[in-house]
Amino acid sequence: MVNSSYLDGDSVRTLSGAGGLALAVSRFPSGRTEGPSLLFAHGFGQTRGAWARTAQALAAEGHTGISYDARGHGESERNPVELPYTGDQFADDLIIVAGEQTEAPVLIGASMGGLFGLIAEARWPGLFSAMVLVDITPRWEEAGLQRILGFITAFPQGFDSLEHAADVVAAYLPHRRSRKTPEELRELLREGQDGRWRWHWDARLVDDLVRDCAQHQDAIAEAARAIRCPVLLVSGGRSDLVSARTIAEFQALVPHARHAHLPQATHMLAGDDNDGFTGVVRDYLAELSTTSSPLSHAAAAEAISGVSP
Repeated sequence: MVNSSYLDGDSVRTLSGAGGLALAVSRFPSGRTEGPSLLFAHGFGQTRGAWARTAQALAAEGHTGISYDARGHGESERNPVELPYTGDQFADDLIIVAGEQTEAPVLIGASMGGLFGLIAEARWPGLFSAMVLVDITPRWEEAGLQRILGFITAFPQGFDSLEHAADVVAAYLPHRRSRKTPEELRELLREGQDGRWRWHWDARLVDDLVRDCAQHQDAIAEAARAIRCPVLLVSGGRSDLVSARTIAEFQALVPHARHAHLPQATHMLAGDDNDGFTGVVRDYLAELSTTSSPLSHAAAAEAISGVSP
């Protein structure tokens, strides 16, 4: 069985990812078993908390869920100083988390989480019973990526206070009808010994994983071409990372994929229109004829972790 230990007796626990690195995991149990289980994988710079509202709503309707902080994010461990971050590590972590489930889950992956989902499913067909890609395609608009990079690297020395961070986030997301309060941002920031607040994620991730990620687009496109499970792409009409051009190419790579569009959402899709996003996923899940592949996704976890789930 994959090594894990419960924390505080609640639904949060740690799970050993690739190389034994501890990943923080939250479960969303359901008293009903009317639909497939769900695995939520967040985007770069987010945490598992980004999925809380959607996961709770779908759990109430019979879909048990699990979300986790990617390595170097939130409460999950960071790579040792001597170990650079690589895409393979993130894909392997996802394979292990999926392989821990008794049946192949439906992946709901935002941005980074969706990209590594494509890689993981192409590597181990049957790992997921279906996939929901949240505003991400194998190729993306470079201008949108540069805007995101500009935001996440703008304050290398951190923020004076949570209030300062809230002002910066509000300026970055001016379309939001309500701004995050300083207290709501506490989950995403860590106070250093110098009293300044910095993002929860390991700053090394920018240079190791994000800055040169465009070089991997061909490989991700080939992974997408190999996908055979049901796929839904949900895009934001105001996204500057995903466009009509990248969506058309994705649909050519994965012709059986469906596409849903939330016209007022940006790349931060679930945060912009959570009710609309949850509704789209709910409708898709209702239409799925789910098939499980327990042997294939269990074998995937065993191959990476060295133990049998």
